[in-house]
Amino acid sequence: MTIAVITPHEVVLPSSPYQMWVDGELHDYLHIPHDGSRVEIIDGEIVVSPGPRLMHQVICSEITEIIGRARMDASYRWRSLVGNGLNFVAEENAYIPDVTILDTEVMQEALRLGQMHLITDQAEMVVEVTSPSTAKRDRPPTGKQADKGKWCGYARAEIPYYLLIDLDPAVSSVTLYSIPDQASVAYLHKETWTIGETITLPDPIGIEIPTDAWKPWD
Repeated sequence: MTIAVITPHEVVLPSSPYQMWVDGELHDYLHIPHDGSRVEIIDGEIVVSPGPRLMHQVICSEITEIIGRARMDASYRWRSLVGNGLNFVAEENAYIPDVTILDTEVMQEALRLGQMHLITDQAEMVVEVTSPSTAKRDRPPTGKQADKGKWCGYARAEIPYYLLIDLDPAVSSVTLYSIPDQASVAYLHKETWTIGETITLPDPIGIEIPTDAWKPWD
């Protein structure tokens, strides 16, 4: 399955795509199979991505497990969620990051309020693992797409950290973006590791992630 992009004029919806996503209705209305496919709203378009590959899932699980082990120390306050929707509210974007890291108290408050999705102010870090069908939307934009895609969306929403794990064999790297600037719709700082090295995430998250078992796409 390849990525599908559906512009609003191609389908007749009872409400806006964004509102239907927020209400949890868009996936079923479009008759998307429940096979792990993701439905997101990116730059005003409905984007349907295939379910993740095995290596993609392993990487997300490993990051979650490392956060879980760190939480054995009662002073460690971070939690991780895999594949949870992230509601951008004002921009009417709706992404599903591969992993979202947030404060434990923030997560508990979201549960208390009965939120279906997190909002961007609640995320400390988002993680995206590229696949052949999604990589261009995950990376910093090039050419005419100067303010498009998830990298720009995360920066515009001022999410403090964006960890991009690029499994393209031509790239094979992990980059931590920080210092989001809403005015320029960009992250102003980055640190990059080659896959195989150990990633060190700075405080406040403060964990190390080994990548020696990670593999690029076939």
